[in-house]
Amino acid sequence: LSLSGAQLGGADLRGANLTGANLTGSFLSGAGHMGAKLAGANLNEAILTNISLNRADISGANLSRADFSGASLMGADLSAANLSVTNLRGANLRGANLSGANLNGANLRGALLNGADLNAANLSGADLTGALWTDGRTCAANSVSVCN
Repeated sequence: LSLSGAQLGGADLRGANLTGANLTGSFLSGAGHMGAKLAGANLNEAILTNISLNRADISGANLSRADFSGASLMGADLSAANLSVTNLRGANLRGANLSGANLNGANLRGALLNGADLNAANLSGADLTGALWTDGRTCAANSVSVCN
């Protein structure tokens, strides 16, 4: 399924099965996708600001260079997803599964990561300034790759 460049802002796609879909460069800001299935989907450079993807299956998806600022991804499965150079500023990732995810160079400033699973995740170059870490502490200014 190719929806490359689609304008889906505000759409209600709760429970939609978009497994493996091509959503490269799509605009999905403000859309509601609770429980959506996006496993293996290509969302490279997609705009997903303020989107709700709580408990969604986004495992193995390509989210490189996407904009998830202000998004709610509570309890979402992002295991093995490519989130390199992705903007997750202020995103709610509480309880999300990010095991094995590639977060190289990601912007996680002010993100909520408490309870998230970051086992084997690549955080090289990720900006964690002001993020609420998995153990509940706030990362100091200039925290890159590790929460100081």
